[in-house]
Amino acid sequence: MAEGRAERRLSAIQLGKTRTGAERQLTAILAADVAGYSRLVENDEEGTLTQWKAHWHALIEPKIKEFHGRIVRVIGDGVLVEFGSVVDAVRCAVEVQRGMAARNAEVPHDKRIEFRIGINFGELIIDGRDFWGDAVNITARLEALAEPGGICVSGRVQEDVKGKLDIVFEDAGEQQLKNIARSVRVYRIRTGSGVPTPPGIQRKPRAARTTLLAGLAAVALLVLLGGGERVWQLVSHPFSLPQVIREVQAPAQLPDKRSIAVLPFLNMSSDPEQEYFSDGMTEDLITELSRLSGLFVIARNSVYTFKGRAVKPDQVSRELGVRYVIEGSVRKVDNRVRITAQLIDANTSYHMWAQYYDRDLEDVFAVQEEIARKITRALAVQLTKEEENHMGRPYTSSEVAWENFMRGAELARRFTPKDNAHARELFEKAIDLDPEFARAYANLAATHRQDFYGTWTQDRQSSENLGYRMAQKAVELARKEPEPKPSLPYALEQMGWALLYRDKHQEARQAAEEAVQLDHNYADGYALWAAVLIYLGEPEEALRKSQEAIARNPKIPFFYDYHRGQAYYVWGVLTSAQDPNAGRQRFEEAEKHLREALRKNNNYRPARAYLVAVLSELGRQDEAVKEMNISVEKGEWWVAKNLKSGDPQLAEEHLRTLIPFANQEIRNRFANALRETAR
Repeated sequence: MAEGRAERRLSAIQLGKTRTGAERQLTAILAADVAGYSRLVENDEEGTLTQWKAHWHALIEPKIKEFHGRIVRVIGDGVLVEFGSVVDAVRCAVEVQRGMAARNAEVPHDKRIEFRIGINFGELIIDGRDFWGDAVNITARLEALAEPGGICVSGRVQEDVKGKLDIVFEDAGEQQLKNIARSVRVYRIRTGSGVPTPPGIQRKPRAARTTLLAGLAAVALLVLLGGGERVWQLVSHPFSLPQVIREVQAPAQLPDKRSIAVLPFLNMSSDPEQEYFSDGMTEDLITELSRLSGLFVIARNSVYTFKGRAVKPDQVSRELGVRYVIEGSVRKVDNRVRITAQLIDANTSYHMWAQYYDRDLEDVFAVQEEIARKITRALAVQLTKEEENHMGRPYTSSEVAWENFMRGAELARRFTPKDNAHARELFEKAIDLDPEFARAYANLAATHRQDFYGTWTQDRQSSENLGYRMAQKAVELARKEPEPKPSLPYALEQMGWALLYRDKHQEARQAAEEAVQLDHNYADGYALWAAVLIYLGEPEEALRKSQEAIARNPKIPFFYDYHRGQAYYVWGVLTSAQDPNAGRQRFEEAEKHLREALRKNNNYRPARAYLVAVLSELGRQDEAVKEMNISVEKGEWWVAKNLKSGDPQLAEEHLRTLIPFANQEIRNRFANALRETAR
């Protein structure tokens, strides 16, 4: 009976007959209600109302205001809110759910107030103080599908938000919603609230949430909010059209798996030149843990933003979205090392495990394995039989070769011609000491590719050929390694880049896919995959892969921003002919990401090249010329220099390294934009 009354009222509100003078507006709509509200009130009416009031005033209402929402209706224990921006609606929902999870942390499960939230974007029919339409109906159905503490959104919302927020969407498939003629694509948002997210929706949607419109709950909320006038009042000001979506980065969210960040080990040696050794220990531990299927591990780039800083575990947890933190130190004197390590629960600051090791240098690989095993036991990680048998498998048999490799890796990350050349020498020394050293070959390939791509050599073709051959050798040796073939993901990444610049797009894609299958935490493998998809002309899928990389590397490196800018540029090119407004929005998004890449690394030549093309597409030719002139004046981009006043043949040769698109139309459009700007 109660559910029937709720359904009839929902129909009366949302599916009413259109009247003369009604206007139609596009808007984002959020619907929320309390899961199991009737049960909570029945068990403890006073306590439930007190909790509800506290949550509303301390969290929910402030978040709605913060993200520019307008309360349309409060119905029983539920609320409908309109947002001018889809992104703001999703941000509000995510922060409300995270806030509720934190507020519920110490509350017994049977007394917790938990929200279900649905979000849709569509057309409302508005007539004075009344409104209705399928958009509201779909929103209510989405809310009904959400799990307690969860969020369900329509495909339209996911389409508009993906790539804009650092959240994970899980596809729940096409759903046939009651009173909606067409099926609706539904996505769940993983909020990191601690609520497990099923892979798909298993149950059929109910007709409506009984509690959303329950009369008893409505009376209770009347008391809380100060009277019936407010409860049934529509906001009097006009509904706004959606604003242009802007880039925002939500706080990192906790994944479902046990999540961990390995902070840079401190160098306790008196010699600062030994820094490479402590960094090597950190990197190897990250690599070892990343291979385990039961862990979610943050990439090196992100954890190294904390290097040299005194930070508390809870700060690391908030910024990186992890539950556990590893800290440690290394002291190396001659052929002896002292290594300390500790595992901390960032939620409680409890030290779950700590130990130190005094060993000979030749035992360093055994120490790395022991630390990894101790961590997995402390976290109760279930290892597969293969992981148990092959944990700690070293990727070189020589500790001296390992030292040369780590010294070279530290230099290569500086991205200068001089350091790149010095790094190459160290990788070659490592290979002389261990001719089977696959990762050294992979990094050696990267130095040649960097010479080719950055024009750090007079013989670019020779560098490209050497990079390809060294990548081939790395893959060949890595495939011969005993399981779990620790070097293979890195070798495949380098092979993927080499293949990409030879226009072997599908082979490059296969290399990227295999790399992340071998190491599901390999952020740069996902970044490669995203880049390949960009050049294949699949920008939307590229942005999804980019989000996978960012989830594992949340302190976004400049080249991730660059890839995202590329993706939006390609998306703009592909859509601008059919929908100029949509194309323009994508170009504007591309500009934001490319400028962010240049903010982080103002000498990154490719980002400036794409920025010139994007500004040209936006009709801002004066700004495009200004960026082109900056390139010429700094001498940082040979394409610009040679297009402007030098050798056109050299310009065309370098241009091909910037645009290995499978689609010739995209190649031509990019090249033409640069030629026009260089005149």
